[in-house]
Amino acid sequence: MGKKSNKGGKGAGKRRDPRLGEKKYDEQGNMIDDRNTEAGKLLGYKDIVRSNLLFEKFYREQGICPEAEFEEMMECLKQDLPASFRISASRAESQALLKILETDYFAELSSHQAAGEDVVIPKLLPWYPDSLAYQLNLTRREIRRQEVYFKLHNFLVAETESGAISRQEAVSMLPPLVLGVKPHHNVLDMCAAPGSKTAQMIEDLHKGEEGELPTGLVVANDSDNARCYMLTHQAKRLQSPCVIITNHDATTMPDLMVPSPTTSTLTPMLYDRILCDVPCSGDGTMRKNPDIWPKWNPVNSSNLHGIQYRIARRALEMLAVGGRMVYSTCSFHPLENEAVVARLLQDMEGRLQLVEVKDMLPGLNSSPGLETWTPASKQGEFYSSFDLCPPKVAAQIRPYMFPPPPSTVASLCLTKCVRVLPHKHNTGGFFVALLEKTGGCPWQEEGRKESKEDKPDSPSVTEAPPEKKKRFWGFREDPFIYFKPEEPIYPRIRDYFKLSLPYTMFLTRCEDESKKNGIYFTTEKVRHVMENNVDRVKIINTGVKAFARCEKNKGASCDYRIAQEGALSTVPFIGARMLHPAREDMEMMLLSEDQDTPPEITKMSEKFREELEKTETGSVALLFKDPSSSLTVKIVGWKGKISVRAYVPRNDRLHYLRLIGADISSFEINKFKERKQREQEREAAKEADANKLNDKGDIQPEK
Repeated sequence: MGKKSNKGGKGAGKRRDPRLGEKKYDEQGNMIDDRNTEAGKLLGYKDIVRSNLLFEKFYREQGICPEAEFEEMMECLKQDLPASFRISASRAESQALLKILETDYFAELSSHQAAGEDVVIPKLLPWYPDSLAYQLNLTRREIRRQEVYFKLHNFLVAETESGAISRQEAVSMLPPLVLGVKPHHNVLDMCAAPGSKTAQMIEDLHKGEEGELPTGLVVANDSDNARCYMLTHQAKRLQSPCVIITNHDATTMPDLMVPSPTTSTLTPMLYDRILCDVPCSGDGTMRKNPDIWPKWNPVNSSNLHGIQYRIARRALEMLAVGGRMVYSTCSFHPLENEAVVARLLQDMEGRLQLVEVKDMLPGLNSSPGLETWTPASKQGEFYSSFDLCPPKVAAQIRPYMFPPPPSTVASLCLTKCVRVLPHKHNTGGFFVALLEKTGGCPWQEEGRKESKEDKPDSPSVTEAPPEKKKRFWGFREDPFIYFKPEEPIYPRIRDYFKLSLPYTMFLTRCEDESKKNGIYFTTEKVRHVMENNVDRVKIINTGVKAFARCEKNKGASCDYRIAQEGALSTVPFIGARMLHPAREDMEMMLLSEDQDTPPEITKMSEKFREELEKTETGSVALLFKDPSSSLTVKIVGWKGKISVRAYVPRNDRLHYLRLIGADISSFEINKFKERKQREQEREAAKEADANKLNDKGDIQPEK
């Protein structure tokens, strides 16, 4: 995907040029951009010119947009991308958060708008299910810099950190929606980082009955080792025991071996759903990545076609017959989109078909896929056939990049592909194709892999190149060690918490029993994958933290406590040590910070106090059921001799306080008021210093 440039951005490590003088603010307290000051202009702060005549010429020729709308599309592309977000919490929590958004935040913005202020109210994305996604027609920078949005900005930041909100580009939400993941599906994300689409698929996997574990799993892969850890962070927020994160080149992604249901041997695991959101030129992201404008040329896409095709072809090999695959890019270019899809369809010889997706996205205004296109050279010269290409151009534009002949193209149904243009919904550009596999891959059934000699013009080899000497790359992961029948830790935890999950679902990351500080939890299917592939596939992470060793025993008969990091997955399978605080009890515990003295049991409500007095010291699960809705808030805590404490990180505390309707005004930090106050204090200090100097000047020396 088109990656955002970090030059000059947050965290770039560059100090502000002192020649710019002091920071300046307008009447609303918003900092004035240095590029809009005289000092900034003198220092050469210039915006990227958002124009490229070659870009306009090329896409006019392709006909991706009606001529009457082309100028409107170009004007939209030159504007910054508006912010968008979706609610990603569980169903009960998502409805509660949606109500909070509408009543506490959107209503306040509406009142400012009614008072005549220039305020933008978030708009519902009509094609996203259950009204859980919104677009705010302002950029992230504008939201941060305008005081009227400070409460909404604080909400989005805090809820994103807790995992309840995903700040995701609107068109990026489309591929998982059309893929249609169900709880029993084996799912593969070939190029998963940074993980927003993976998170959507994990959420879909868990949309089964409350308290039931999915029988499927999600394998999230990325070739970039560092980005795999970003992916791990995204997945951990969802507390799923059904996720495996791997680090491999997607073009040669290794098979995951699992026990065969019919024999005693291992067999490659096939997937019911695969997402191929492939690396691309990213010209659909120009609104958030303006550095693409001056660099764009038609051949950038020609250079990426090969790797995109190989990733998608490898995905087809791992897709089960009857399974579905989404091929998507954030590019407009037909050589990255329709040309790749057309090659796959022809390679499969009628055993792959495009599926219509428009009915899956009601309210989305999109354009159909192209059936004809014209490749161009770096200089913008168009070629209608490969025979017309001069040698230099023929090295970049290959025969398979041209549209299929008219006799073939009609049977491919390329118009079932979807291209989203930016001016239709004020978004970025995007391409989506949903493919269904109806038979085995011909090259696999023939028992061979195609080689360069078989098809000299087609870089279709999906088998790995000759192995070189293996070299370690990235971090060396801790081992994944599942419990054995004789594991001494498991009976203690099982009996103490009346745990209904078998020992086979638990693992540690350390062989030394004295250092088994964290106990992790996965499903049985994940265990089968892990135990049969850990030595042949580079696995970065799996499992959700279920239990943690207590730092001090503190008088408990079990030296392990429930971990908040995995409470949503673990608590439904615990039969003991479940307590039910009232709303005021929950609020009191959540408002108590880690450094504070924990609330005393005597201060709790009568019913909750009775439960606490009957419970011995140790780890507990705290469940609050909202009497007016289906919402159940689950957190973990520690019951002491005279007090009870919630073991919840600070960011999550704020999330749960919102859900139970507590007063969170003390958490609402208005940085604009604080900034004005600091400015006033500085001005007062300067004035005081000036007065002192004047007073000294008024003192006459004695004669």
